[in-house]
This record gives sequence, C-alpha cells and structure tokens, in this order.
Amino acid sequence: MQKDLDLQKQSANPRAYHGEPPAFLAKVPAAASNPFIFAAPHSGRHYPARFHQLSKLDAHQLRLSEDAFVDDLYDGVTNAGATQLVATHARSFLDLNRAANELEPAMFSGDGGNFEADLNNRVKAGLGVVPRIIGEGMPIYEGPIPIREAFKRLDEIYTPYHGKLESLLMARHKQFGSSVLIDCHSMPSGPELGRMAQAQPDIVLGDCWGTSCSREVASMAERLFLEAGFKVRRNVPYAGGYATRHYGAPARNCHALQIEINRSLYMNEKTVEKLTSFNDVRLRVLDVCHSMIRAYDTLYGAPLKKAAE
Repeated sequence: MQKDLDLQKQSANPRAYHGEPPAFLAKVPAAASNPFIFAAPHSGRHYPARFHQLSKLDAHQLRLSEDAFVDDLYDGVTNAGATQLVATHARSFLDLNRAANELEPAMFSGDGGNFEADLNNRVKAGLGVVPRIIGEGMPIYEGPIPIREAFKRLDEIYTPYHGKLESLLMARHKQFGSSVLIDCHSMPSGPELGRMAQAQPDIVLGDCWGTSCSREVASMAERLFLEAGFKVRRNVPYAGGYATRHYGAPARNCHALQIEINRSLYMNEKTVEKLTSFNDVRLRVLDVCHSMIRAYDTLYGAPLKKAAE
C-alpha cells in the first residue's frame, strides 16, 4: 500500500479493565489530505462480562440498539485521505452520543458526590449516557446499579473517545482551516419511522436545523445521496445528537453532520446479520463519501488552506 495511505491504528484506554479492548480505534492516514473525520460512536460490539452480569437482557436483546456494522459501511474513507474513529464498546453499555452529565440519578445507588446530572426529557425516558433501556423500550437492569460503575465507564471509555475526537478535529482545523465531522449512525426501519405518514427514507441527514454545519455542506451531502439513488430527508426524525451539536460551529468553519442510514437496506434487523446487499450499499455509501470530500474541497478547500498557511 502506498505510504500516504498507510494507516496508523491508534487507541487509548489509560486505565482499561483487564482484558478489555481500547476505548476506540482510530484509522488515520499517514498523510491526511482533507479535514473529514468519520466517527461511529454507536457501532461498538464489545459487551463486558460484568455488563452481562448486571443486565437482565440476553446478548441478542442487548444488540438490538446497536448501530450494527456502521463502522464497516464506512470502512474505506481513509482511501480518500479521511480519518475514521470507531467506538469499541456497545451503545447499551455507554452512549457516546450524550453529554457526560446526562445521567438519571434514580437508576443508581451510592453517593454521587457533587455530580450535577442533566435530567432532560431524553434522560428521563431512560436514554442517558448510561442507558436504562434499549431503544425498543426494554429495561436493561433489574434495579439500581452502583454510581461508581457509571463514573468508571465515563472515565475509561467516554473521556478517551471524546478526547481523541476533539484532538483530531482541532488538528484538522489547524491544518486545513476547517474541520468536518460526519457522525455515522443507523436507524431502525420502524417503529419510529413506521409511525410517519411519509415514505420511509434511506438516509436522514441531521444538521440540527441548520446550526451544526453550513447550508452548503448539508445541501451538498443531500444532493450526492440523491444522485446515488437514496431517498433522503433532512432533520426528521433525527436532527442530530450531542456530537453534532457540541462539535458543530459553522461560523468557525467547524462543520458537523449526522448521517442516519436505514438498517433494512443492509442488515436483518431481527437477527442482526448482514444482508447479501451489504457490500453494494457499502460501495454506494463510500462513493458518496469520496464525492463529498472532493466537492467540499471545491467549495472550501483552496481559500481555507490559504488562510491556514
């Protein structure tokens, strides 16, 4: 493989549990040629043994909230000079697309000290950074779990993941004068979308209603997915999560766009297995990503690179 496409596989987990994988895997080209970071915070497939001991759900049930195989769908963006950041631990264990203080006090036992939780409606519904339920509405635990368990997960998984993501985005912004976070997710084909009168889309693009990336970036992505034959909707029902809101600041040329892909296109949602169509969908998604990178460079590349010098 050419030197400029060699991957530096990086990870960090400073105080990892014995035998646990790192908090993330970063696939970084030896010579990054664009400001794109493709992050997959919900495709982690590691379920710690102690999590199984605490949970009332079986292994298959826990996987139903996973953005299964999303990291595989985007595996290849490094060939276009972009970086890929992949979480390793399961979403039902720790949701990396939440703020660190989105904890539901009632689901924990023990002294939380001076920790101030953000008890918003999402957290009250059981979908905080340490989820109480999986997306299908099934409770994960029999009863309260120790608050120290939540802090341990935040310390050893959440902090390294977001620390790495932030450092990558800062490095790209310094190098290119801008950064582009593509937060990669998948969505169930129902019931959330099934309740809607409109035809179910293949792709939902979330730009937090125009606040997390420029209109040009969101429109460019929409056009390219449409040209690739996907049915696309913007912001409904997924406008963007914590990462999109937190890292997107288009006034400073920090763009963040969430991409949700309909799981029924590439996987069996009941068995959590890839369909025979998986590779075809993957190639179409990668073609859109590569086109997006080229189009972005045409829109912003030259003036931003000059300004960054």
